[in-house]
Amino acid sequence: MTDTMVVELALQAMTISAKLAAPVLLTALGVGFVISLFQSVTQIQEATLSFVPKAIAIGVALLLTGNWMLREMLTFTTQLYEKIPQLLA
Repeated sequence: MTDTMVVELALQAMTISAKLAAPVLLTALGVGFVISLFQSVTQIQEATLSFVPKAIAIGVALLLTGNWMLREMLTFTTQLYEKIPQLLA
């Protein structure tokens, strides 16, 4: 296993991690921004107000993108297992 292979494998792992985390993080960011804007406009400073909408939105995002996330992870894992002979040589 060469240094190039290790760096390539680490880069692929970080890329797939970012791709899988993006839908949930962007959903939480968007909903948090909208709730924060609503709170600043109405001057309602309730800390728990943002929790329930974020939880619901993240649940919906996971329902909508879960199948894609599973396929991406399955593809990455399959490719990783196929590379094992090359990595050990």
